[in-house]
Amino acid sequence: MQSLSAAEALDRYFLEARSKLLDLAAILDRIERGDGMASDPRLAKIREALATLGEPGDNHAERLQLIFSLAYEKDWVRPKPR
Repeated sequence: MQSLSAAEALDRYFLEARSKLLDLAAILDRIERGDGMASDPRLAKIREALATLGEPGDNHAERLQLIFSLAYEKDWVRPKPR
């Protein structure tokens, strides 16, 4: 499969990206209207992810996945089904 040019990708995905960004802005507005969430680590991860999206380069999806992933634990034990 041939990859899209930058112009083709922008033409194809602009409206979808715009919609998702507007959804995210609305979610952040709702959070900001509340009290006491400024120090929540989940909000810190969202802000870090947004800063990462503003950085040049590629692999944004991979970098965001790493922000939201737990660190590897060598001795982690798989939970048992109930």
